[in-house]
Amino acid sequence: MNSEERMLHEECGVFGIYGSQDAANICYYGLHALQHRGQEGCGIVSANEGTLKYVKGAGLVNTVFNEEKLSSLKGDIAVGQVLYTNAGGGELTENIQPIVFHHRTGDFAISYNGKLVNADRLRKYLEDKGSLFLTSSDCELLANLIKKDAAQAHIDRIHSIIEALNMVEGAFAFLIMTGKRIYACRDKHGLKPLSLGKLKDGSWVVASESCAFEVIGAEFVRDVEPGEIISIDHHGIRSNHFSSFKHRNMCSMEYIYFARPDSDVDGCNVHAFRKESGKLLFKEAPADADIVIGVPDSSLSAAIGYAEASGIPYEMGLVKSKYIARTFIQPSQSMREKGVRMKLSAVRSIVGGKRVVMVDDSIVRGTTSKRIVRLLKEAGASEVHVRIASPAMTHPCYYGVDTSTYEELISAQKSVEEVREYIEADSLSFLSTESLMKSGDRCEMCMACFDGKYPTDLYLTNEDATLYKRYKIKAK
Repeated sequence: MNSEERMLHEECGVFGIYGSQDAANICYYGLHALQHRGQEGCGIVSANEGTLKYVKGAGLVNTVFNEEKLSSLKGDIAVGQVLYTNAGGGELTENIQPIVFHHRTGDFAISYNGKLVNADRLRKYLEDKGSLFLTSSDCELLANLIKKDAAQAHIDRIHSIIEALNMVEGAFAFLIMTGKRIYACRDKHGLKPLSLGKLKDGSWVVASESCAFEVIGAEFVRDVEPGEIISIDHHGIRSNHFSSFKHRNMCSMEYIYFARPDSDVDGCNVHAFRKESGKLLFKEAPADADIVIGVPDSSLSAAIGYAEASGIPYEMGLVKSKYIARTFIQPSQSMREKGVRMKLSAVRSIVGGKRVVMVDDSIVRGTTSKRIVRLLKEAGASEVHVRIASPAMTHPCYYGVDTSTYEELISAQKSVEEVREYIEADSLSFLSTESLMKSGDRCEMCMACFDGKYPTDLYLTNEDATLYKRYKIKAK
């Protein structure tokens, strides 16, 4: 299967609230703050006296929802999601979450961020037992695993959830909502972020990022722990753990790219992490230049750090249109290529005649980097020295980041010098894995896309396993 035919993985954002009569509206604002995590679809489900009702659709939060739709979502409990998925498939609409499931023991809804690496095996296991699937979403897998049969009808749902979560493997932050409570679940490896907050009226909120709390006036309480299930209902919050195996292998791309700079992820501020990575990048790869610029928006903090450490002036050499989606998470390569000039403009009066250090967060396919370098040189930059505030991506991610094949990763195919030639830069350097860990003062972090050290079993197909072995040997 070639790279154009493969399904790309998801990166999404979830939000939930318990205990507010304005739950759906608050959920709307929470999702709006998480819009950067997915722009292709969104949805909200609310519970009113035990009855679940939902509104969802393709598009941005402010286009899917209006006052009339939000007013129809009554009740004091709500859960929502913003979705990013692959393009070209006809499955977008049915995969938009939350997904509501009907069962005689009680209806429930599921929304999540992440990817289950054993999904194919679980699907076959469930199909062999008679389950039918309407979507390709991992939510449906979990729903089938936690539904109760007649012999289990008297058992509390939390026990079914614990049993189900012990059957899945991968990176996830699940929100499971019934008519009476919310269960917030985080994977035992700590790969995906999930935070708990509280409003002044006593309502509890959970979100993929703490930046969602600021917009609604909630106070950050703590992170959901790896392997933890937090139950939120009229009793308040209660904690259960589905696994004693616990690690804090937060996905490094959350700090490098996905999270907003005003978020605190797993105890570390994203802006501070990126700024420190920029400082360390200068120590590892200084450049003789006149100005430092960052590629908006996720690279600006690292560029500020690089400039501060180097003493080279930081300038706004690239300006981003506010009305164009981020190219990394656009679904097709042709859209990425066409979108670069619409998205970015070089400031000719700033970069003209200057030796420029261009700080970016990552190089994935290389196409965007080449176009930005050309853009700067066409605007008159005499030299463009590219500095990347992360290591070279040499392995695909199986946990939900949009790099699903070796063929999509330029650094899996080419040396640093070959990548430099391809993007037409005057020089190119990547941050080391050691400095990336040091940036957040972390003992653990998932850097599998850089070093091939995956924290979970991968359950690869024969084809993927062959590629994994081939590129593993090449990387050595």
